[in-house]
Amino acid sequence: MLSKKMEKMLNDQINAELYSSYLYLAMAAFFDSKGLSGFSAWMKAQTQEEIAHAMIFYNHITERGGEVVLDAIKKPEVTWKSPLDVFKASLKHEQYVTDRINKLVDLAIKESDHATNNFLQWFISEQVEEEESVGTVVSNLELVGNDKSALFMLDRELGARTFTMPSPLVKGGN
Repeated sequence: MLSKKMEKMLNDQINAELYSSYLYLAMAAFFDSKGLSGFSAWMKAQTQEEIAHAMIFYNHITERGGEVVLDAIKKPEVTWKSPLDVFKASLKHEQYVTDRINKLVDLAIKESDHATNNFLQWFISEQVEEEESVGTVVSNLELVGNDKSALFMLDRELGARTFTMPSPLVKGGN
């Protein structure tokens, strides 16, 4: 059974994950408006991933006898100066999410909630991957600079990304 404090923090994390999906969808729309369909596709895959993360938290709350309480999702930023600025904002956001996950782990340890601590370990690994993935794009965009040909090639490369259902949502996966 979840403590009320843990239940509240997990519900807040559902909201944070749904906000993340909304933010990445806004970023996709920004890229579509600039004719960068590959960047947009990358962000759309990221949007789907964040919705999946929200569902993983949802499932954990219900499996532990808790109550899911949904809250309003704040409006995300919708304009940026450049693709690099978008990905720098994405990296900053992922670092924020990592901090939130770390605080959830801290609470699980404090409360000796071993089941939730175990559950959260997947997210610890996921956030390392998220930050590395976005950080790589930031580095690539810094290398590209103002080279439109290189930006076009990076756009094509990022467009190859597809959404893969996270293992905790795949039957039997964990």
